[in-house]
Amino acid sequence: MSDLVVVDPGLLTTVQDLGRPGYQRLGIPPSGPLDRPAFVLANRLVGNPDGAAGLELTLRGPRLEARRECLVAVTGAEMGFTVNGQPAAAWTAVRLAAGDVVGFRMAAAGCRAYLAVAGGLDLPPALGSRATYLRGRLGGLDGRALQKGDGLPVGAPSGPLERLKGRSVPASRRPVLATEVECRVVLGPQDDRFTPAGVDAFLAGPYEVTPQADRMGYRLKGPVITHTAGHDILSDGIPVGGIQVPGEGQPIVLLVDRQTTGGYTKIATVISTDIARIGQTRPGHRIRFRRVSLAEAHVALRDQQTWVDTAVVDGRSG
Repeated sequence: MSDLVVVDPGLLTTVQDLGRPGYQRLGIPPSGPLDRPAFVLANRLVGNPDGAAGLELTLRGPRLEARRECLVAVTGAEMGFTVNGQPAAAWTAVRLAAGDVVGFRMAAAGCRAYLAVAGGLDLPPALGSRATYLRGRLGGLDGRALQKGDGLPVGAPSGPLERLKGRSVPASRRPVLATEVECRVVLGPQDDRFTPAGVDAFLAGPYEVTPQADRMGYRLKGPVITHTAGHDILSDGIPVGGIQVPGEGQPIVLLVDRQTTGGYTKIATVISTDIARIGQTRPGHRIRFRRVSLAEAHVALRDQQTWVDTAVVDGRSG
């Protein structure tokens, strides 16, 4: 049964959940949302578990027709969320009637928005996850982006929709989406393969996001990062946020759909809390990198979890 029907797929709209860990040894990345906190908060607004399947919208979202009453929430990039052509509240649980059509415009700020529906998208899991891995054609709807005419089944909500309507993340608790962002990094694992001047150039920045930027990785352009003796190493594992530097001295930030191993030197790793900042940038935006310690990264992770856990208020709280 199709509870949501795709009238217009948008530029790139995929089904995601929190990903499929445990398969990188087989060459399969985890996938999942690039802005994990925004995705989780969309689910919490409509009463879903954090990992329920929803949609990731890139630059311009889809038009979807509801075939039955449902509750949705949109978070992340500012994409001009509408219901039946009228502005609707983002970061808020919004009730739809059968026949209502949700739509979006080009993002005015940020790059990726998230749409969750109470009950989650009830699609068959692949390797334990509904996350779409485009290059591997795995998960979601046949491993691809949404197309016109697709039908999306929705699971049973966790409770009465009326109880959830109006839940929101107040404006004061929403992240600021800027055209220049600072991302914190832990140096390594091969920072010793770069000259001191190269490391200084990397940390001085800024780097511009090039058009070669997608869920696999972001190629950046800026100050040249110099190696001590070549850029090749024996291939090893690549973490989310690993920053490779090939021979031309320009960094590549590897993301959720990255290759799982690689043979370029990695100067640093973006801390997990700041992957969302990269995912909300787009070509022409700028990124600066700031070195932090592992202990500081742990503090940032705890702070982010506290924000996520306290961001949602119900409709009676205001």
